[in-house]
Amino acid sequence: MSDPSAPLSSADGPARAQCPYCGVGCGLEMKPPTAAAAGSEAIWTARGDRQHPSSLGQVCVKGATVGETLHRNRLTTPLYRQRTDQPLAPISWDRAFDLLEAQVRRTLAEKGPSGLAMYGSGQFQTEDYYVANKLFKGALGSNNFDANSRLCMSSAVSGYVRSFGSDGPPCCYDDLDQADTVLLIGTNTAECHPVLFQRLLKRKRKQKQALQIVVVDPRTTATSDAADLHLAIRPGTDLALLHGLGHLLLEMGGVDRAYVQASTEGFEALAELWALWTPAKVSRFCGIEERQLHQLADRWEASPAVLSLWSMGVNQSVEGTATVAGIINLHLVSGQIGKPGAGPFSLTGQPNAMGGREAGGLAKLLPGYRSVTDAGHRAELERHWGLAPGAIAPESGLTVWEQIEAMERDALGLWWVAATNPLVSLPWLDRVRAAVARCPMVVLNEAYAGTETAAIAHLVLPAAQWSEKAGVMTNSERRVTYCPAFRVPPGEARADWAIFAELGRRLGFEEQFRYGSSAEVFDEFVVITAGRVCDLSGLSHGLLHEHGPQQWPFPTGTSPGGGTPRLHTSGRFPTASGRARLISEAPMGLGEPPDDDYPLVLTVGRYLEQWHTMTRTAHVERLLRPHAAPLLEVNPVDARTHGLVDAGRAEVISRRGAVTATVQITERIRQGTVFLPMHWGASQEQACEANRLMHALGCPISQQPELKAAAVTLKPIAAPSKPRLSNSGDHPGLRSEPKS
Repeated sequence: MSDPSAPLSSADGPARAQCPYCGVGCGLEMKPPTAAAAGSEAIWTARGDRQHPSSLGQVCVKGATVGETLHRNRLTTPLYRQRTDQPLAPISWDRAFDLLEAQVRRTLAEKGPSGLAMYGSGQFQTEDYYVANKLFKGALGSNNFDANSRLCMSSAVSGYVRSFGSDGPPCCYDDLDQADTVLLIGTNTAECHPVLFQRLLKRKRKQKQALQIVVVDPRTTATSDAADLHLAIRPGTDLALLHGLGHLLLEMGGVDRAYVQASTEGFEALAELWALWTPAKVSRFCGIEERQLHQLADRWEASPAVLSLWSMGVNQSVEGTATVAGIINLHLVSGQIGKPGAGPFSLTGQPNAMGGREAGGLAKLLPGYRSVTDAGHRAELERHWGLAPGAIAPESGLTVWEQIEAMERDALGLWWVAATNPLVSLPWLDRVRAAVARCPMVVLNEAYAGTETAAIAHLVLPAAQWSEKAGVMTNSERRVTYCPAFRVPPGEARADWAIFAELGRRLGFEEQFRYGSSAEVFDEFVVITAGRVCDLSGLSHGLLHEHGPQQWPFPTGTSPGGGTPRLHTSGRFPTASGRARLISEAPMGLGEPPDDDYPLVLTVGRYLEQWHTMTRTAHVERLLRPHAAPLLEVNPVDARTHGLVDAGRAEVISRRGAVTATVQITERIRQGTVFLPMHWGASQEQACEANRLMHALGCPISQQPELKAAAVTLKPIAAPSKPRLSNSGDHPGLRSEPKS
């Protein structure tokens, strides 16, 4: 077997890896550049890997162009400034680590471990996640490690844990090929998880009647265009819709009484709640016709296999966890779980958000689906890490928004951001900037220059990214893929895990961070997963390199290809009683409902061609062509009410700020709702910081912000007047017109 850690050369042929964009986790073959002509770019080219079991050779436009992003606009050396009104200047790595070590020690002395915080990313490989958690939660005694999964999937995590007793999506992608009805709720799958959507469409074309697609979304999208039934509900009414569906299933006899009795608890309370949500009540609350609810119930009850897919439209809500439970309730009560084509399936946003969950990548988690609040779990990790008893703090750490609040009260001495761009993706951005400005040192691990977060950082560390470091990632169906290092990092860039380990050694934890490779990190990590729901103990870099991606649970002794496609197939669950919990919670609606001053609901989302905050994709011309600028989608009725014209400019105003955008008047969004894409930050030429408008209220259980809805109003912006020709010989082409 060849050494998986050895750098690849062009003689090795294509490199196989998981795509670094969304959580579908498509397999890519990266073909090395040929001898480039003088002065031209040497670009790795990407194509779908037909041997990858998750994507079978399919790839979207982002994955197909990822090779064009790897070398452009890269950071190559550490940068530092004492104050953020100064320019960043190059320094050595030794100087960077001296600064880091000094600030960590100063903060520990002045504020204690709670004064240190890190915000990581699903762009991390699992090895990065693991070492970061070991450094912060273990060596430093601070549980203030959170990740952008907080904005993405934390409601799904909380929902699975509450209902099933443990995190872990129970389904697999093969279920797309076996479901009779697929419910897409809170997901624009066509643009956010396009390869999975194309898999559905391909089957739909071949088996038109065998597959029924139902979409729940206030907008008409490329996803709903393919639906047999589209329910354009009011924003924030998903849970009420689910309760109404449960009401009808009770009436129709769509309850699997034997399964409910054997495998669940809490049915009586849930049945009482469902009884309140009559079709008439749901119709009024959700803004849909009663017949549409009946159509959905008929499809669900008649289908031997129902698969529910959801993403940020469900999770990013003040009732995100409750809505996840609402989805799971329906599957449990109807026995639609643990069998081919059926189950509640969360679609992860980031490529390795699942790996982060496995490695403890949220403020309450420890590796192996453990919790920092569980004394036994803490003791297991302290022994595994060779730390003294009590080294891990017993209370949950600060979520990312709590980290912002901590900076507002001067409680943090160090905020370390890695592999993410929160100065675009967090809500209430003006408040975030003001809070971060109070922090004595902001550190950023970043691969690309000029990001919005770099603008507020004191120390910027050049990070080796996907393609330049070896490690693993886990996709939405729990499939683990080995990603080799097939490029040399630019300049002095280093892997994130190596940066964390070096600081750990400098702080005196030499034995705990004595790693010679990422393979050693992975080997240490998988041992602690043995016996857990996310058991990866049978995996190694070598096995994954030789045999390809594997699905967990994959305990020691499992043969390659012998992972577990579906969880909970026996009807037993990892709860104290062995039964799944049916959760009964009344809908709350939006955290910030519209009113007379702010009569519209703004929802935000994504375009197919762009990825999150555009740090990669903004540098690929082909990806900018379909949407060169963000568009504000407005229903014609709302456009008339607010005096807007198509292709004109409008100001979008919330209680927290205002942005401007070009108007697109369209019937494809329901009256009372407007839409903006979230990609364009302050650094982009067409700046439109949609998240400046969003509030910070979140789900009380998952602490996931409600990034999908805020109350706004609209005002037209007059087009700049054309300069008047004068008799003095002035020419309008020489004048500078004001920018709108």
